Order: sequence, then C-alpha cells, then structure tokens
Amino acid sequence: MESHFLIGLAMFLYICVILGIGLYFARRAHGSSENYFIGGRGMGPWVTAMSAEASDMSGWLLMGLPGIAYWSGLADAFWTALGLAIGTYANWLITAKRLRIYSQVAGNAITLPDFLSNRFHEEKRTLMTVAAFLILTFFTVYTASCLVTIGKLFSYLFDTDYLPMMVLGAVFVLTFTLIGGYLAEATSDLIQATLMVFALIFVLGVGIYEAGGINQVIENAKSIPGFFEFFGVANPIVENDTQVVVDGIPQFSSEMKTVSALAVISTMSWGLGYFGVPQVLIRFMAIRDSKEIAISRRIATIWVFLSLFAAVAIGIIGRTLYPTAHLSTSSAENVFITITTHLIPPFLAGIVMAGILAATFSSCAAYLLIAASAIAKNIYQKLLKKSASDKDVMNISRIMLFSIALFSMLLATNEHSVIFNIVSFAWAGFGSAFGPIIILSLFWRGITRNGALVGMLTGGGMVFIWNFLEKKIGGIFALYELLPAFLLSLIVIIIVSKLDKNQKQSVLDDFDEYQRQLKY
Repeated sequence: MESHFLIGLAMFLYICVILGIGLYFARRAHGSSENYFIGGRGMGPWVTAMSAEASDMSGWLLMGLPGIAYWSGLADAFWTALGLAIGTYANWLITAKRLRIYSQVAGNAITLPDFLSNRFHEEKRTLMTVAAFLILTFFTVYTASCLVTIGKLFSYLFDTDYLPMMVLGAVFVLTFTLIGGYLAEATSDLIQATLMVFALIFVLGVGIYEAGGINQVIENAKSIPGFFEFFGVANPIVENDTQVVVDGIPQFSSEMKTVSALAVISTMSWGLGYFGVPQVLIRFMAIRDSKEIAISRRIATIWVFLSLFAAVAIGIIGRTLYPTAHLSTSSAENVFITITTHLIPPFLAGIVMAGILAATFSSCAAYLLIAASAIAKNIYQKLLKKSASDKDVMNISRIMLFSIALFSMLLATNEHSVIFNIVSFAWAGFGSAFGPIIILSLFWRGITRNGALVGMLTGGGMVFIWNFLEKKIGGIFALYELLPAFLLSLIVIIIVSKLDKNQKQSVLDDFDEYQRQLKY
C-alpha cells in the first residue's frame, strides 16, 4: 500500500507541474488562433526538436515497442526502430527547412490542410476539406491509443478497473489542452521528452544489472528459437489467447518464423510515415527561424536513437527477468511497468512511470490540438462561416477538442486492445495520405492540385483496403500497409499530375519564390 502511495504521489506531482505550465501559457495561447495552434511561430530549436519527438512517440514507445520485443523477440522491434530512426533523420534533413519556408510563402499557413490548399491556390477548398477529415479520422484513432495506454498504466499500477482510469486520463489531457494550447503543449514536451529518455535509460541500466549483465540477457534470448535473430521471429505457443507455460517455462515453437528481405523492408517502412504525420510537420512550421533547424535535427536524431533502441532492449531484458509475467500480446505491453515497479524504489518508480504519462500526455494533447485546428480553421472558418472571428474559431476548436476526446474514449473502452497495432494503423494512414504529397510538393514544380487530391484519397483509402486484405487473406498482403499505400499514392500523384494540364501560373510563381528563399 505504501509503495502504491509513493508511486501515486510522484505521478501526481508530475501532473501538477504540467498543469502549471498550461496555466502559465494560458493568456498567450488564447491571444490568437496562431498562438493557440502553432505558438506564433516562435519555438526555439530545443523546444521544437523535443516537442516533435515527444508528441510523435506517445505511450507506444514505453509500452508498445518493448511489448513487441518481449513477445516475439528482436527482429520486428529492431527493424521498426531502425526504420523510424532513419526516417526521423531524413525527415528533418529534407523536409523541415523546406516546409518552414514554403508554409509562409503559401499564405502563412498554420495548419497542414491550410498549407496544401494554399500551395495549389484552391478555390473550392476540396483538398483542404479532405485533408481535414483525414486528420480528424486518424487522430481520433491515435488519441484512442493514448487513452488505452493511460488506462492500462493506471489499472495495472493501482490494481483498479481499466475504464475509470482511462476516463480520468482523458479528462486531464483534455483540460490541459483546453487551457494552454500549442505553447503549453510544446513547452511541456521539453520536460516530457527529457523524462521519457531518462526513464528508458534508467530502466535499461537497472534491468541489465538485475539480469546479471548483458551476456546473461543475450544467452537467455538465444535459448528461445528465433528470439534473438534479425531474420527470425519467435513463435509463442498460444492456447485461448494465452501463452502455454509448462513447469514455469513459457513455451515457444521449436521452429521460428523466418523474416524475408521484403518483410524487413516492409517493417522499416515505418520511417516513411514521418513525412506525413501532422504532429511532426506542424513543428517544422512553428520553429522561429529555419536557420535553427540544423540544431533541432541533431537533438531530435540523438533522442530518437537513444529512446528507440533502449525500448527494444527493455523488452528483451524483460523476457529474461520475468519470462511468465505476461502471457498475451496485450499483457506484454506492461513489461516496462513490471520492471520498474519490481526493481526500483517506489517514489523513484513513480517518477519513471511519469515517463509513460509524459509520452502519452504530450502526444494526446498534440493529436487533439491538430485535429481540432483542422476542423475549426479549415472547415468552419474557411468553408462554413468565412466571416468567423478569431474568437469564434477558438470556441469551435474547444467544442471539437471535447468531441474528439469523447469519441476517442469510446474507441478506447476495450482494455485488451494492443497499443502497437492501433498506432501502426493510424501511422500508416497519415504516412500514405500526406507523405507523398508533402515530398512532391516541396521538390516537384509539376505536381498539380488534382494529382495531390487523387493521391491523398488513394493513400488513405489503400490503408483501409490493405489492412482488410491482410487480415482476411494474408500471404503477399501480409505486409505493413504503409509501404504499398505510400508507393501507390506516389505513383498516382505523378501520373495524374503528368496528365493534368490545369496548372495555375500563380502556383508556379509561388514555387519559384519558395525556391529563391530556400537558397538564402
């Protein structure tokens, strides 16, 4: 009981700090919609970098990724982490500066739908509308994954029912986002990203020590067929959705599943998602000076490499320390919590557990804010009520924040949901719907509005289609849906743009101006 109290106290203090940040920035945030949604383009390099990565990773970094490593071994988790690490660096290198400059040239756009619509000088705003609704759809799913994380964390820590804990977490995130907006969310991310990487490295170190050293961890992992292979996957023997245990030993099939080169490429395609996820792209648009992006890139890349590979290692270590603690894919996502609560003094464990809250709250706040801005700015102000004042936009955004949070709560009612699977679907949706458009918009003068629109619909739609085919058919369709959807969207955009002769001269002039500014 005392340990639960100390853990809860540490996490409560963390929550108070985050709420304090929200209250501090409340007045500045509500001064204008630009301040509320992108912080008035005043974010420094450290805040930009840490905010981008903290809002991106969410609770799946500390629960979902270690859970995959714990359940099936090194391969899936490692190739996913490597793809994400490479994708992070590439996105900062080739997208960040270009998008920061072009978003200002394109009518000082402050949302992703704004940028896409202004980029092609839309009159009917069809591209903007489709983009806004895709953002709403996939961010609702994303937010649900965060709420599942919160619910699992609190219910596991305090041995309480999942549902009220999930609802409690949702109320806190909603309150924080309503109060502080982007300035509070981005600034708190600096603290939260620091806490996340501290939690991962600290738990990694403690876990290695308690397991008897790195060599002992590796020897145990190698004893499980396929568990410590780059091109093999462990195959747990499961009955009634639970891994079989005989004489205290979890049972694995003697024959591992092989990983083909195509499967490796498919798994690494997680990195492609970075080019289309709004929570990262909006950070590029919000940095105060494009010249500071190089600093942000270094900070973000180091943080991502440390965090991702520490998370994978924790899952492998967890299988050594607690081989029978988690006997389902859903339960496996609690391995980080298990190591922390069993091996670390309670109050310090609470600080480490706050790392999961940090990851979850920062991401959830970002998702809610971006989805609300897409509807309030792009649908309400640009289409429904063009005379709407800044105050009207802010009020609509608050209504949307509440509505999105409520619907996400409904999606998150199943406590057996696998966080990794939820995140992977939403990630694929964003990556394939927006990634090809963003890349081609920044690099290709010839991309047209019609090409962008058809490509966006193709990419977003293919994610749903491929996901369905994968579950029903398998075989060649047993690939991560991001890869085929991204490639098909890219091809469609190029073909339609080549055939489309309706290119506006003003669009070409904007592109030339953006290229001119890019050289300085």
